[in-house]
Amino acid sequence: MKKGLLALSPLMVFIALYLVTSIIARDFYKVPITVVFLAASVYAIATTRGKLRRRINVFSRGAGTPEMMLMIWIFVLAGAFAHSAKVMGAIDATVNLTLALLPGQMLLAGLFLAACFISLSIGTSVGTIVALTPIAAGVASQTGADMALVVAVVVGGSFFGDNLSFISDTTIIATQTQGCKTSDKFRVNSFIVVPAALLILAVYVYLGRGISSPGEVPAVDFWKVVPYLVVLLTAVLGLNVMVVLTLGIVLTGIIGIAGGAFDFYGWLGAMGDGVVSMGELIIITMLAGGLLEIIKHNGGIDYIIGVLTRRVSGKRGGEFCIAALVSVVNVCTANNTVAIITVGGIARRIGERYGLDPRKCASLLDTFSCAVQGLLPYGAQVLMAAGLASISPIAIVPRLYYPIAIGIAATMAIFLRYPRRYS
Repeated sequence: MKKGLLALSPLMVFIALYLVTSIIARDFYKVPITVVFLAASVYAIATTRGKLRRRINVFSRGAGTPEMMLMIWIFVLAGAFAHSAKVMGAIDATVNLTLALLPGQMLLAGLFLAACFISLSIGTSVGTIVALTPIAAGVASQTGADMALVVAVVVGGSFFGDNLSFISDTTIIATQTQGCKTSDKFRVNSFIVVPAALLILAVYVYLGRGISSPGEVPAVDFWKVVPYLVVLLTAVLGLNVMVVLTLGIVLTGIIGIAGGAFDFYGWLGAMGDGVVSMGELIIITMLAGGLLEIIKHNGGIDYIIGVLTRRVSGKRGGEFCIAALVSVVNVCTANNTVAIITVGGIARRIGERYGLDPRKCASLLDTFSCAVQGLLPYGAQVLMAAGLASISPIAIVPRLYYPIAIGIAATMAIFLRYPRRYS
C-alpha cells in the first residue's frame, strides 16, 4: 500500500501545491501551471529509485511519446493558423457573419450545435476546438458575453462527437476491447447521452437570452471567412487534422497577401508569433506526459486498478467499478484514449465475470472517459481552448456543463439499470 501511495504521490503533490499556493494568493490565476508541473516533476524524479540518468530517461520517454509529439505538432500548426487568420482578419469577418445569421439569444445554442455536429463528423474534440474556439472568442468579445462560458460551449460540444462518433479513437478502442460492434455501442451510448445533450441545449437557449447582438453589424468580407469554411468542411470530410490546419495556413497566406492584410514576410511573422504563443501549452503537455509516465513506471496505475477491483460484487457494482477505473486512470493520464486502452482488458474481464452487456461496458468506458477528460484543466482540449482564447483553463472548467451532464447521465444509467435492454 505504501509503495502504491508513493507512486501516486507526484500527482498529489501537483494538486496540493496548486491548491495551497492559489488559496494563499487568493487567486487561482496567479500561479503558473508550468511551475507547479515542474515542481511535481522534479519531485517525481527525485522519489523514483534507480540511477538519475535512468529516471530522467523514463520521464523523457513519457514526455516524448508518439502520441504526445503528435499533439504538440497539432498545437504548433493550430497556433500558426489561429494567429495568421487573426492578423488576416478572418476572425472578425467570421464573427460578423455569425452575428448577422444568428439572433443574439441563439448564439450559445448555435455554437453548441455546431460543435456537436463537427465533432460527430470528424471524431475528434481537438480538431473541433481548433476550428471553432477563435470564432467563439470573437463572438464573446463582440457581444460582451462571458468569454469562459462561450469557449466552454465549444469544448463541451466537442465531446459530443468524441464520445459518439464512429471514427473516434475512444469509440474504436472501447468497442474493440469489449468485443462489440461500433453501431451497437452507438445505439446504447445515444440512449445515455442524447437526453443530456438536449437538456444542455435548452440550458444554452435560456442562458443566451441575456446576450444581445451589436446594434450595427459591420459588413462581412466573405473572402476572409473562406479559411474557416474550408477548415470546417475538410474536417467534416474526415481529413487528418494536421492536413486541415496546413491547408488553413496556406489559405490565410494567399487571401491575406491578396487582400493587403500583410505581405509575405508579414504572413511568416504572423505564423511565427502564433507558434510562439503555444510555447507554454507545449511545455505543460510535455511535463504532464513525463510526470504521468513516472507514475505509471512506479506502479501507480496498477495500484489504483488493484484497489478498485478488490471488492466488486453484482452487475451494478461491476459497472461502477468499470466507471471508476477509467475515470481514475484518465485523471492520471489526462488522455481518454490512453485511459480506455489501459483498463479496457480489465473492464472486459469484469464484464464477463458479472455477466455485463459488452455494449453497455463500451458505452460506460467511453462516456466516463469523455466526461472526466472534458473537466481536466490540464487536459489537451481545455488547454487548447484556453490557449486559443487567451484565458486561464481554470476559468473554463466550472462552465463545462455538457461533460458534467453526461457524467451524471452515465452514473444514473448504472444506478437505474438503464437502458434496461442492455443492462
